[in-house]
Amino acid sequence: MPTRLVHWAVAALVPALWATHELELMDLHILLGETMLGLVLFRLIWGAIGSSTSRFSSFLRGPRAVLRYVRGGAGDGFGHNPLGGWSAVAMLLVLLVQAGLGLFVTDEDGLNSGPLSHFVSYDSARILAERHEAMFYVLLGLIALHLGAICYHLLVRRDDLVTPMISGRRPAPATRERMAGAPYWRFLLAAGLAAGLTLVIAGFL
Repeated sequence: MPTRLVHWAVAALVPALWATHELELMDLHILLGETMLGLVLFRLIWGAIGSSTSRFSSFLRGPRAVLRYVRGGAGDGFGHNPLGGWSAVAMLLVLLVQAGLGLFVTDEDGLNSGPLSHFVSYDSARILAERHEAMFYVLLGLIALHLGAICYHLLVRRDDLVTPMISGRRPAPATRERMAGAPYWRFLLAAGLAAGLTLVIAGFL
C-alpha cells in the first residue's frame, strides 16, 4: 500500500506542479514541490526497509538479467522486472534532483524563492532555476518511456501492470514467490524520517 500510494501521489503531483508554475501560483508550487521531496525521500527509505517487492535489493538486477529480459525472457516474479527496476530508480533520482534544484531557485524579481535559496547567490539561483526547468523535460521523457512500457507490456507481453498498482494484487509467478509485507513500525519510521527531513529542509523545523 505505501508504494502504491506514493506512486499515484507522484503521478498526481507532476501535472499539478506544472500547472501551478504555468499559472504563477508559486507559493502553492513550492509547497507541492516540498511534498514531492517528502514522497521521494520516503520511497528511498522504504526501498531499504519496506516490503519485499518495494526493496531495491529485490528488483535491481545486473546487466545479464536486464539483457535476458530485453531479449524476451520472463521477469523474476512479483514487483519490477529487471528493466523496470532500473527505470523506477532513474525516475526517483530525476525527481530527487528536480525537487532538490527547486529548493535553491529564485525568480527574476526575487519574490518567490525556494527555502534554501539564501544559501546561494542570486545569479546562482537563476542558473539553478534554468536547470530546474530543463530537468522537467528530462522527467517528461522518462514519463513517456514509462507510459510506453506499460502499453508494450499490455499489448505485446499481455501483462497488465496498471491493475496491480491499483488493487495490490497480482497472480503468483511460476516461481511461487510470496510477497512479504513490512511491519507497521517500519512504515512509521520511514514516514517520520521523510517528513522530518522535509520539514527541516523546508525551514518549518
